[in-house]
Amino acid sequence: MNFAPTDNQLEIEHAITRVCERFDAAYWRRKDSEGGFPHDFHAALAEAGWLGIAMPEDVGGAGLGITEAAIMMRTIAASGAGLTGASAVHMNIFGLHPVVRHGTAEQRQRWLPPLIAGEQKACFGVTEPDAGLNTLSLKTRAERRADHYVVNGQKMWISTAQVAHKILLLVRTSERNPAEPTRGLTLFYTDLDRRRIEVREIEKHGRKAVDSNQLFIDGLEVPFEDRIGEEGRGFEYILDGMNPERILIASEAVGIGRAALERARVYAGERFVFGRAIGQNQGIQHPLAQRWIDLEAADLLTMRAAWRYDARMPCGPDAGAAKYAAAEAGYRACETAVLTLGGMGYSKEYDVERYLREVMITRIAPVTPQLILSYIAEKVLHLPKSY
Repeated sequence: MNFAPTDNQLEIEHAITRVCERFDAAYWRRKDSEGGFPHDFHAALAEAGWLGIAMPEDVGGAGLGITEAAIMMRTIAASGAGLTGASAVHMNIFGLHPVVRHGTAEQRQRWLPPLIAGEQKACFGVTEPDAGLNTLSLKTRAERRADHYVVNGQKMWISTAQVAHKILLLVRTSERNPAEPTRGLTLFYTDLDRRRIEVREIEKHGRKAVDSNQLFIDGLEVPFEDRIGEEGRGFEYILDGMNPERILIASEAVGIGRAALERARVYAGERFVFGRAIGQNQGIQHPLAQRWIDLEAADLLTMRAAWRYDARMPCGPDAGAAKYAAAEAGYRACETAVLTLGGMGYSKEYDVERYLREVMITRIAPVTPQLILSYIAEKVLHLPKSY
């Protein structure tokens, strides 16, 4: 059992750090205040070849695993970019995995190189206003015509739709059959046609630079060649992206927690009260030390889940446990950082209040902590299904 990162993994961490150093705290503070997608940050990662880290080599990707992708996302978040920087490229890493696994060779060659080159951006169209996390109850419909489908419906909390060129879209193509509950949903990757899709931004708590939206779809025409795999099996295909997403969210939570912990560590060493650094007081030391332990434990869970995924081993409970533990550890680290800085922690100048706002995303999305606990209780502890 070897816990040491490989030389290649260390080089990935160092290379990503070098890219992120070009975008300092003032840059991300400005993005948080003014909004606007961080196109230059996205372009810098594309230019350096990192947007295809987990994509196949035959379409221009690096052909690496989710382990390496998790290291990349953890490093981005830890640099001070937080969830804003990570979310700007998040979809590139996991979102098109169903295309990698189930798309045709022609589809992979048509769709993946523009994403890897940074020429196109994509969004992930699954969640709906009345379905929430119950994906099998989606209502957005696609009706089959002679040579295309026509889609009507709504989607909710769709990130980057303001800037996306394409959408990975899960819709219903037949009525739900209780005997086969996972059938009847179909997956498309198609143009985000703004003549047929109204994109309405949602004002939110944090991460202003990476938009979240409600989509109103009215008569969107989708060619047959934009369907992934077989009609009615989209839910099966989308599952291939769910465990990687949980792992990447976990790595981002660890990263932003480390960023907050570092801000608090530096401040505690420099802030003098009553003739001594506040970091000399155990009341400051112990919470920060506990947060370091929490983050390290969560990181180990995350790396184990990524290793199992890359080894093609079952990893649902591992990915869920990593996401749960990392989100809680990241949140506690950000909260402790704000409390360590006291009044200045509430100031935008020191960034930790932004981290605390952003880290909330990892606790809520893409699955709630309660559903993770219920899943582990059922699948690992073999308790009766509770929902």
